[in-house]
Amino acid sequence: MKFLIQIASNASVSVDSKVIGEIPFGYMVLIGVEDADTKEIADKMIKKMLGLRIFKDENGKTNLSLDQVGGSLLLISQFTLYADCKKGNRPSFIRSGAPEHANELYLYIIDKCKEAGVNVQTGEFGAEMKVSFTNDGPFTVMLDSAELF
Repeated sequence: MKFLIQIASNASVSVDSKVIGEIPFGYMVLIGVEDADTKEIADKMIKKMLGLRIFKDENGKTNLSLDQVGGSLLLISQFTLYADCKKGNRPSFIRSGAPEHANELYLYIIDKCKEAGVNVQTGEFGAEMKVSFTNDGPFTVMLDSAELF
């Protein structure tokens, strides 16, 4: 599982020119799932993401977590995080999770983040989406379960 986390001073996602999710401040997170991923892996990834201290404190040090700054989440399913570009010029997505499995875990992640008390907005699984955001910093972090656990 991969979470590409970007601090956003604003973020929104649209489908068919209609905004379906929008946050004023927090994380814009692209979520990639592979077939080997489980709810247990998702739980660990969520805990790590919500615990990250990457917002600046009063001294300009990255020392504050999402809840400490009152941030929100915009969660977007993104199978292309598993693109394999080793051969040729056309990426392979064979490592991306099967749609049914990936959607199940995506919905699970959404529910768990909401249970944690975070304001959560989302994209639409499998839809052609337009994502707009201002990356604050810019600050981007990749959480990869293969490297963390």
